[in-house]
Amino acid sequence: MRRDVIHSLLVANRGEIACRIFRTCRDLGITTVAVYSDADAGALHVREADLAVRLPGAAPADTYLRGDLVVAAALAAGADAVHPGYGFLSENAAFAAAVQDAGLTWVGPPVKAIELMASKTRAKELMGGAGVPLLAPVDPATAGEDDLPLLLKAASGGGGRGMRIVRELGALPGELLAAAAEAASAFGDGEVFAEPYVERGRHVEVQVMADAYDTVWALGTRDCSLQRRHQKVIEEAPAPGLDEGLRARLHDAAVAAARAVGYRGAGTVEFLVSAEGRPYFLEMNTRLQVEHPVTEAVFGVDLVALQLRVAEGEPLDPVVPAASGHAVEARLYAEDPARDWQPQTGALLTLEVPDAPGLRLDTGYTGGDTIGVHYDPMLAKVIAHAPTRTEAVRLLAGALERARIHGPVTNRELLVRSLRHPDFAAARLDTGFYDRHLADLTAPGAGDPATAALAAALAEAVRATASPGPAPTPTRFGAWRNLPSQPQVKRFRSEPDGTEHEIAYRTPRTGTPEPYDAPGVRVLAAAPDRVTLERDGVTRHFDLARDRDRIHVDTAGASYTFTALPRFTDPATQTDPGSLLAPMPGTVVRLAEGLAPGAPVEAGQPLIWLEAMKMEHRILAPASGTLTALHAAPGHQVEVGALLAVVQEDPDATPVTASAPASVPAPASVPEENA
Repeated sequence: MRRDVIHSLLVANRGEIACRIFRTCRDLGITTVAVYSDADAGALHVREADLAVRLPGAAPADTYLRGDLVVAAALAAGADAVHPGYGFLSENAAFAAAVQDAGLTWVGPPVKAIELMASKTRAKELMGGAGVPLLAPVDPATAGEDDLPLLLKAASGGGGRGMRIVRELGALPGELLAAAAEAASAFGDGEVFAEPYVERGRHVEVQVMADAYDTVWALGTRDCSLQRRHQKVIEEAPAPGLDEGLRARLHDAAVAAARAVGYRGAGTVEFLVSAEGRPYFLEMNTRLQVEHPVTEAVFGVDLVALQLRVAEGEPLDPVVPAASGHAVEARLYAEDPARDWQPQTGALLTLEVPDAPGLRLDTGYTGGDTIGVHYDPMLAKVIAHAPTRTEAVRLLAGALERARIHGPVTNRELLVRSLRHPDFAAARLDTGFYDRHLADLTAPGAGDPATAALAAALAEAVRATASPGPAPTPTRFGAWRNLPSQPQVKRFRSEPDGTEHEIAYRTPRTGTPEPYDAPGVRVLAAAPDRVTLERDGVTRHFDLARDRDRIHVDTAGASYTFTALPRFTDPATQTDPGSLLAPMPGTVVRLAEGLAPGAPVEAGQPLIWLEAMKMEHRILAPASGTLTALHAAPGHQVEVGALLAVVQEDPDATPVTASAPASVPAPASVPEENA
């Protein structure tokens, strides 16, 4: 067989996965080439690459999804191989063929294997012929009550787009049309199929690695059941609670799937496991998975290095590596789970995760980077490996809790609470975990924001005293009073819940500020970046960082973000009651039918659809009344906080508290895993 040694590799991707592949390339002495959009000109993967080629534009459709530009970039940079990463063009057979037609080595499976697995319906037919267990398809035209609930899925693509759960037969026609339209928009293929929806099913997958010499490894199982919007949040290996017979069936089915398509390289065979322990084939992902580090940790392998070896024509060892211990991975997103998983943007000031044995951080960001609106909001993956599941979960939860993450709101607290939830600890896992527990997992915590706000006030007082300024003006003796100083007041707003804290303090002759009327609290030390307080005999340290009017406070077991409020409200910053503001930068994609000034609206009615970061956000009417102003139109680019519309409330209407803007996956041609 022809063997091509790879000397220079272009990664046709961005962010975390590009940085992760570059890490292995550096270990192997391979020159690295990045591609980047205008939005990514200063991104970490560009800074880490040996060479970088610009793809003009910002939208994925104009840059990372342009296979012709990526191939041209590889040739221009002198690369001799291309690795697709995950997402974008990683499962695009035409792109794989174009790479090979250009004389470059494709670090991925054969084009034919990609084609065979690209359609879920074709893949299921193929897997059925290979003896892999399947969910029997349901013809929507003849579906009856006994077939409910049904799951509608797009035949092409993934990431939850084109997917609907149908629980009422009368809703089936409308959901079919909606799913087909979304699939056509997202993937250029409107084919949709139906299958039984398995309640409380587990998402279990098997990592496979195959070479050109008929060796196929099944590298254990992973459980990826904790998902939001059909996208994974926490993954672990091995999948807990499976008996050896079921594990063997899954391994055998995954190997059969790989052999059935002549697979080579790294791939993942995904299954749905029912509450009764029956496995059903879902799909085969013909690429590396986001969650691959947990398998690497358990089996002690580098899957990217193995991909490169197979692409160079080298054989795998006939003996599958032995597994050891347990690994858990958490995906850290810039998003607000309490506000319908709303993605967040802005400056990431600090991203520091403890460095300890058994911990690994895969990221595409560092402190000082900006989280933009064009791509998936995943910041990093934190992975923990330990001898037992209990130890790995504890290690990961502790690392996330102690991490310093300053900037946009993240899902960090949700991850910590999820890992410590009794159901997760007992391995009672299924894809409905967040549907059942999200309210509890996002409820206000049992921390002590008031004491954290006190620490912030004391640090700000020291900062003000230490700040350089004009020389003090001599004071006349008559202005001096031998009386205790009156307290000063600082006001803060907790983010993102909006709770306000008013802190009174005074600065005695010692120069160290102290709280006013806070019994049981003693200030042991105070500096602009660290305050140490003793409360009821317990000493606690607070580390502080300020960015403009935001103050970030980190202490043992909790982190807080406050906005410093002025003593007096600036009228210019006030907005009219009923104002609808853009929750993030984005594009207005549509308005409610007939929406115009003077139109009546109902509380909770979707008025404006805003698309940002692969999500479609519905802006809801805060009250029933009349639309008095409209400043949005389809195609408009808006910044965060931009005034979109104003609703004048009808005083006679029943008051309704509007929920946070709802977010749903936006129709886009960007696969799920493109962080």
